[in-house]
Amino acid sequence: MSQKVRAAVLVEPGRIELQEFDMPKLGKGAAIAKMVMSGVCGTDKHSFKGESVQNKGTKNEIRIPYPIIQGHENVLIIEEIDDIGARTLEYDGSTLKPGDRVTMCPDVVCGECWYCKNMPNYPWCEKMLFSYGNMRSCNDGNHLYGGFSEYIYIEPHSRLYKIPDGLPDRVAVLTEVICVTWTLDKAKEFNSFSLEGFNFNDTIVVQGVGPLGLAHVIKARMMGAGKIIVTDVSDYRLGLAKEFGADISINSKNTTEDERLDLVMRETRGRGADLVIECVGHPSVVPEGLRMLRKAGMYIEPGNFVDAGSVPINIHEICAKNLRIVGMCNHAHNAYLPCMEMMERSLGWFPWEKFVTHIYPLNQAEDAIKKSMAEDSMKVVIAANL
Repeated sequence: MSQKVRAAVLVEPGRIELQEFDMPKLGKGAAIAKMVMSGVCGTDKHSFKGESVQNKGTKNEIRIPYPIIQGHENVLIIEEIDDIGARTLEYDGSTLKPGDRVTMCPDVVCGECWYCKNMPNYPWCEKMLFSYGNMRSCNDGNHLYGGFSEYIYIEPHSRLYKIPDGLPDRVAVLTEVICVTWTLDKAKEFNSFSLEGFNFNDTIVVQGVGPLGLAHVIKARMMGAGKIIVTDVSDYRLGLAKEFGADISINSKNTTEDERLDLVMRETRGRGADLVIECVGHPSVVPEGLRMLRKAGMYIEPGNFVDAGSVPINIHEICAKNLRIVGMCNHAHNAYLPCMEMMERSLGWFPWEKFVTHIYPLNQAEDAIKKSMAEDSMKVVIAANL
């Protein structure tokens, strides 16, 4: 194993440098893994732009601790692991060994707070230890806590997941973003009530079809959605969304809010959509999404993970229409293996190879993040050893 490790470091908003670190020594219950590839997430874009407040209003509220190695949508290969780590780090109980290809949950939770004990299927932890690529500076600890690096250090109590042999790297790297579509599983829980939540053949609007929105299109189609309507400012992304199962696309740059609302009403016999999912990542689209809903419709908010400001909302309209609003921060950590198995089974159903549109080497990490903000990209990936 080499003694020096290269990593792309976000030194401050808008500036990434390629730096070298000493290879850390393996600790008890830990692992060191070689990075294969790491996806650029929406939170990475926000951090690059300096929009760095996350988990606002909770005990885990943070500001990104620059300098930081980003990257938490990771495919990696175990390089070194001790006996304890081999037995405890794999979430579904498998024993790990060097050479195993895995992905990871970025969140390391305490396991002791009320939320960890009572809601173990989702990281609502009140005492989050840290989050890979997001909540620990490369100045701290073992330094290598993000996927935009040649190697990553896996601390004890992390959660790793073995990748099925038949799942290609460029599909496996999508696992974390696919897990965030747990929003739709949550909406399904409401369908025992009369016409609430997500029912078979429901009309769904997805606001924004970047990677998160496209993942929701795929999951909604697989879970029995009827008509899927998507909005975005990029014709390129709207076209990809149709290839992955969307029925109707609307370019928000070429239409007014009233025109978009009218189209949704026409497509739903004047009622409005059953479910609207916000995947733009900016609060400005929320009032429009609420207007698109029918009475007792559900609005799901997984997109504004970073504090991007506020918008005025008429609360009376929520009351008058009996709307249901579900906030969704992060993902279900018990969904990784099911999501990977689902993707492996559906390799022939969707054009998965088109989801990752650009792959950059480590020394072009800044270019990768900028490309991920462009209208002609979908998922952008950094491959450390390209």
